[in-house]
Amino acid sequence: MPPTKLLIFGSPKAGTPLMLSAPGVVIDLPMKLLIAEDAQGEAWISSNTPEYLQRRHGFPPEWFSNIAAIGALAAKAGE
Repeated sequence: MPPTKLLIFGSPKAGTPLMLSAPGVVIDLPMKLLIAEDAQGEAWISSNTPEYLQRRHGFPPEWFSNIAAIGALAAKAGE
């Protein structure tokens, strides 16, 4: 297996309202960020975007900001 790291993070304060409004979201929480190296030695960062999770689970737009930090964390990990 190539070098791989999985970062798992979340907050009960942020995740609980999502779980109460769309219980199926528990399959995707806590949030995950995968950092993996390919055969050429290039690192890739993968995660489910908040937009994808909102479409997938249909939680109300007002809870979108609870998981919006994933983009900033992915950008920081890529530095």
